[in-house]
Amino acid sequence: MEGKNDAAAVPRCVGCGSPVQRLYVQYSPGNIRLMKCDNCKSVADPYIECEFMIILIDLILHKVEAYRHLLFNILYLDSDAYKGVLQSSVLAYIFLDAYKISFLNTATLDFNSLLSAIWCCTKILTGALVENFLFMLFILVGLEFVLNLSYNIKRYREVMSAIIISSYLKLFLLSTMVWEFPLSVIHIVNVFVLPSNIVALRVVTQSKISWCVGICCLAHGAKILIDHWLLELL
Repeated sequence: MEGKNDAAAVPRCVGCGSPVQRLYVQYSPGNIRLMKCDNCKSVADPYIECEFMIILIDLILHKVEAYRHLLFNILYLDSDAYKGVLQSSVLAYIFLDAYKISFLNTATLDFNSLLSAIWCCTKILTGALVENFLFMLFILVGLEFVLNLSYNIKRYREVMSAIIISSYLKLFLLSTMVWEFPLSVIHIVNVFVLPSNIVALRVVTQSKISWCVGICCLAHGAKILIDHWLLELL
């Protein structure tokens, strides 16, 4: 059995990013041989034999190799794993941003009656959807100028998926449900999410790091302004 993806989703060497024919060859259960990259002559994906915690640590350290392993060799487009993780990630992404908005508006929200609670939840969810729509729009428009994607839907999906999945550090917001934190924790989490988005964008677009930094910083800056605008509306 060969560690080979669908024809439409070619695996990549995590070291240099070059496409490879296969990642490993499996001779029997538990007995595999990792394949080398023809370009850099190194093992194409050593993370295959690593524990999840090692991969997670490298993701937190923003290692490009770990992001290539995750986005190209595990979660490739049209795979069952990709669809399942993406659906869960989108829901979590929207929920966490909705929770962030409610956290920032705790003093002004009215949950004294059922109707007011439904109205507040509707406003919060709408705000989260609008905020993220405009955030993604800023990123895609920026990439259109840099990469000239020519309205390539598949490339748009790759970029949006990478941004959403690389925002996993937003999960730290859940700790505010257990412990009391100042409002500044929101900005601290955003600071951690920004470099993760930059690395993921660099991996999927294979463009210069300076362009990725500029696009992500502008998009996150716009998102902060949208947050303040939503706070005034709510």
